[in-house]
Amino acid sequence: MKKDYILPSLNEARKRNKEVSDKLSFSLDNRYRTLGEGKKYFIITHGCQANQRDSETMAGLLDQMGYQMCDDEKDADVILINTCAVRQNAEEKVLGEVGALKRLKKENPDLIIGIGGCMAQEEETVRTIMEKYRQVDIIFGTHNITSLPKLLYDVCMTKERKIEVFSKMGEIVESVPVTRFMSHKAWVNIMYGCDKFCSYCIVPYTRGKERSRYREDIIYEVNELVAQGYKEVCLLGQNVNAYGKDLKIDYTFGNLLNDVARTGIQRIRFMTSHPWDFDDTMIKAIRNNPNIMPYIHLPIQSGNTQILKKMNRRYSREEYFELFDKLKAQLPGFAFTTDIIVGFPNESDEAFEDTLSAVDHCRYDNAFTFIYSAREGTPAAKMEDTTDRKTKEERLQRLNEKVAYYANLNNQKFKDQIVEVLVDGLSKRNSKVYSGYSRENKLVNFTGEDIKTGDIVKVRINEVMSFSLNGEAIREDSH
Repeated sequence: MKKDYILPSLNEARKRNKEVSDKLSFSLDNRYRTLGEGKKYFIITHGCQANQRDSETMAGLLDQMGYQMCDDEKDADVILINTCAVRQNAEEKVLGEVGALKRLKKENPDLIIGIGGCMAQEEETVRTIMEKYRQVDIIFGTHNITSLPKLLYDVCMTKERKIEVFSKMGEIVESVPVTRFMSHKAWVNIMYGCDKFCSYCIVPYTRGKERSRYREDIIYEVNELVAQGYKEVCLLGQNVNAYGKDLKIDYTFGNLLNDVARTGIQRIRFMTSHPWDFDDTMIKAIRNNPNIMPYIHLPIQSGNTQILKKMNRRYSREEYFELFDKLKAQLPGFAFTTDIIVGFPNESDEAFEDTLSAVDHCRYDNAFTFIYSAREGTPAAKMEDTTDRKTKEERLQRLNEKVAYYANLNNQKFKDQIVEVLVDGLSKRNSKVYSGYSRENKLVNFTGEDIKTGDIVKVRINEVMSFSLNGEAIREDSH
């Protein structure tokens, strides 16, 4: 193994301190500014919104180096795969893609293939890639995306593989170039990392400790987006509710929401909220600012208190219900979605029934449901599990049926109503139909004329599905 490889370490990734994270400023070295002239790149993104935002940073760096984005990996001189490590099937899909790229590498030996993201932060995964996927030239982690120009330069100059994956608590890097993938909606990081250490989750190890960006940097970014004509921002963090706590100042996520709302951006969303940190300041800010959208994602994960305890979720079933009921009462008309894991180690029939009854209680607009996937290095991966796969699959099907029932029930109230839709463009399934999202984050497919991506259009709903609404645009100047 080469001595200059920097490999990931779970032991290092577990460490936490209470110091305020360093704030750094990025500047591209002049040596790298023309490296990509006449060359093209292609980025494949897996996983959450944070990964999508990271891919925009990768694109920004490559654009600044002179590369051009292309639409087909066959035309690329550089292919980057930005990976997700939350579930095993996501990792298997990535490795399948990497295997398929071997053919392109044979056809073009100068092709550079890089793997970044959360998978790159896992010790065993990196070893597997090193041993079995010789076509991969660069492996880099979530903490050193800004090293990408140097890594590309070194590979081009030496023709040798480069591996650099930092395992640390992390810092904040500002002034990093970004190429937005959408012209009307933008992801805005407000913080990075996670300190919750849920027993099943690899994210605290792959993303580092919770560290918040400074208010002035966030507001500056949102103001820039407003000036550029963006209609919507989504404030991103593994746990946005914890924003500001690490900075040791009297300024919370509720304060930040108020300040972002004052920028005049037309739509504000945020992802993701941990129930543990959802306070009254947040609720008041959400209620008092009409440009904060009436939609909240509030992961429950399980409806059983004992399972929640084993998950290290820091709340009981009853405490979650108390918060949920409070939000429903104080934020009328809001849509709520959640995350639910089925088949956590030794989940009994009774525990699963508690999850079903939790869905009955909350009547979510939608839920992202998964069968538990063991992540090496997490406490849950060491737990004995006596529940067979067939049982878990049957439970998931029952859960999904119940989620779909309430999703359809919630959508019924939109029948014959008028909703405001931010247009994403033409529907992927029908070139004569437009697609976008309502204020409540409902997918709306609709017909209309002279409509452009980024328009906010009033749509009359004439058909209701479980997970989408159909309608037609109302003729008026609503652009």
